[in-house]
Amino acid sequence: MKKNSQMLKGLLEGCILKIIKDNETYGYELVESLKKGGFKDVTEGSVYPIVLRLEKKGMIDSVKKPSPLGPKRKYYYLTQLGHEELENFLLGWEELKVNVDYFINKEVTYEK
Repeated sequence: MKKNSQMLKGLLEGCILKIIKDNETYGYELVESLKKGGFKDVTEGSVYPIVLRLEKKGMIDSVKKPSPLGPKRKYYYLTQLGHEELENFLLGWEELKVNVDYFINKEVTYEK
């Protein structure tokens, strides 16, 4: 994650919101989902601060549930504000993706 850390910071927040929207989940599962999705260098140390920030902003909330392997786990779910933020992220991502793809996939000439 070091190489592209500035670019990834905002993207991880949106991806975490999407993961939680799709399935109420706990911290370790978030990390594993991100790794499965291609963010191989993401660690718990980089995910938990984002989760705490989302919780403080009121975008996610949590509930403790029993775990089959030990103490209760803190499962996260989206609040109404989280759903709205995710929708804004997805719209912004699509626009940004189209704009970047334009420059990457086409020969661009610049006016002088």
